Order: sequence, then structure tokens, then C-alpha cells
Amino acid sequence: MNQLRSHPRLVRKLQEALGDQLCVALDDANVVEIMLNPDGKLFIERLGHGVAPAGEMSSAAAEMVIGTVAHALQSAVDTEQPIISGELPIGGHRFEGLLPPVVAKPAFTIRRRASRLILLEDYIHAGVMTEYQAATIRSAISTRLNIIISGGTGSGKTTLANAVIHEIVKSARQDRLVILEDTAEIQCAAENAVLLHTSDSIDMARLLKSTMRLRPDRIVVGEVRDGAALTLLKAWNTGHPGGVATIHSNTAMSALRRLEQLTAEASQQPMHEVIGEAVDLVISIERTPGGRLVRDIIQVERFINGRYEIESDQLTEEQEARHVA
Repeated sequence: MNQLRSHPRLVRKLQEALGDQLCVALDDANVVEIMLNPDGKLFIERLGHGVAPAGEMSSAAAEMVIGTVAHALQSAVDTEQPIISGELPIGGHRFEGLLPPVVAKPAFTIRRRASRLILLEDYIHAGVMTEYQAATIRSAISTRLNIIISGGTGSGKTTLANAVIHEIVKSARQDRLVILEDTAEIQCAAENAVLLHTSDSIDMARLLKSTMRLRPDRIVVGEVRDGAALTLLKAWNTGHPGGVATIHSNTAMSALRRLEQLTAEASQQPMHEVIGEAVDLVISIERTPGGRLVRDIIQVERFINGRYEIESDQLTEEQEARHVA
């Protein structure tokens, strides 16, 4: 109750520490990320404009921001625990703050939570994906294939995942979705959906075990980062097809290798066959000089004779050149 009463005060304190410029940026739907470096320099990334300088912030103000976020998260941040991660009390944006000694002076990043849903049609019109790629994704959704979306930092994995989930809701309104995340970023308009979040004491693997008792039709994971990948793949393989997950990887094929690494954290036995059976489609999105681009989509048939049998839909050189230009 005390925490609830103090929330407006914490928000006001945080707004004062951030300053008018950053508060305005947090309300700007075109802003992707706000970054403060240890030297006090601010940078803001906007859709279609890239990263640009945005002035400076004092170390005292930065420390106030980080401390206030920690307070709102009912956590502590100091020299013994110099890193704080979680959702910003304003807007639920993703926050990562660091204090000395891991940095010379206070630093933080705020990944702004997307406020506008980008549809597959928007991706086609913007040249991010081809009509054939969109049709492949829609077909995978309708036939309940398991989809992995791969990409590097800032590539737009979650935004694309939101577009895929929107298609799921449109085509399978009766399905019950269980969505698991570390930070709330997934947008889901399904009438029958359960959203779960990890905490300091409940990790993704524990949430996945609980998910199996929640009668999911489709299981969605915001980002697969650790050995919980094996639990997810097994769930997909045992009567819960049609799921979606994102993974940090630069190409579609390297996404499969990344899954091998993650499952190895939970099992001493190689899990190639499990991956080959559970993963049906891998969509690779990346950030290029010309903007975001779905580089390739691979359909995974199985793992046999020491390799994955796949069908690949890659951009032609002409399509890639047209996008970059």
C-alpha cells in the first residue's frame, strides 16, 4: 500500500531528474532508444533517423534517475549492486542503469516500448519484407508452425513479433495465448491471453513449467536467452504448436546454432533433433543503412545426418540493392 501511495511522487521525482527533453522523447512514438554515456553525453535513436546527439546530463541527475527507478522497482542499487534492470515507472519502458565501479560515471539506456503496432502490410509497403515473405509467415501461422524471429540488438525483433502475434489473433481468435517476458514489450489484443513476467525470484524456466498448467494453445516467449530454451522447445513438441519466440542472432542459420548453445546450458546431450523437430520457421530481421530488412526466412524440416534440412527464402541481390539504395 505504501508503494502504491508513493508511486505518483516517484514518477514526479523521475520526471524532474530526466528533464523536459527526455520526458518529451518518451512521449514521442518515433523514439526507439535513449542513451546516456558515462561522459554525460545523451543520444536518442528515432525511427528513420538513426542515432543523434541530444545534449548532456549531469552525473548527479543520472544517479537520481537510476536511484529513483531502483526505488520504484523495490530494489537497491549501489557500489555493491551497481546494475539495475527493469521497467521504467513511466510508460513501462525497458530500463538499464549502471553505477560505478562498472562504469566511470552513471550511465543508462531506455528502450522505449512501442506504442504503435506495425502490421505485416506496413512491412511490405516500407520494403522491409516482400509479399512472398509475408505470405510465408501467414501460411506458417495458419498451419500452426513454430516461429523463431532472430536479429541483433535494435533490429526490431519484438516489433516484428508483435506483427506476427497480431496475425495469430486475427486468424485464430479462439486460441488461448500464454505470453512470457522479462520486460513487458509484447502487444497482444487476444481475448483469451495470459501475460507472465519473470522476477528476481522466478526465472523463465520456472514460468514455462507453470505455463504447461495454464492450458495454452500457443506459447509466446519475448526473448529466449538461457537454458529455458530447452523447456520451450519441449513444450512446442508436446501438443502446443504455433508458438512464437525471439532470439538474439544475426542470421536465420545462426539462430539454430544459438539454440544449440542455449539448450546445452540445460542438457549435456546435444539437442539437434529436438530443435529440428520443434522449430519450423526462422525469420531473420536486421538493421541496415537503409533501415530494417527481413534478410531471409528458412523453413526447418528436420535434423538428420548431421545437418538441418531447410528451405531458404533469401533476398535477391536486386531486392537488397534496391532497399539499401
